[in-house]
Amino acid sequence: MKTIEFSKDDKAALLDRIRHYFDSELDQPIGILKAEMVLEFFGKEIGAAYYKQGLEDAQVALSKRIDDFSDDVYQMQRDATD
Repeated sequence: MKTIEFSKDDKAALLDRIRHYFDSELDQPIGILKAEMVLEFFGKEIGAAYYKQGLEDAQVALSKRIDDFSDDVYQMQRDATD
């Protein structure tokens, strides 16, 4: 999977969220370096699974819309011959 590059502002916001989570939920304040390591780990190890599931969900949604469109075209063809 291609490495995802975040903008400087987006990465800073993600790191802030990670640091806030560790501080508020785990009572374990962490520095920026550890937050970057957490972000990198989840991006490499976990991110691909979420990305793959998102693609599968998009494929199912697109297939449903194509089926609906095909049904609509078929109905218009029937209406035109009646």
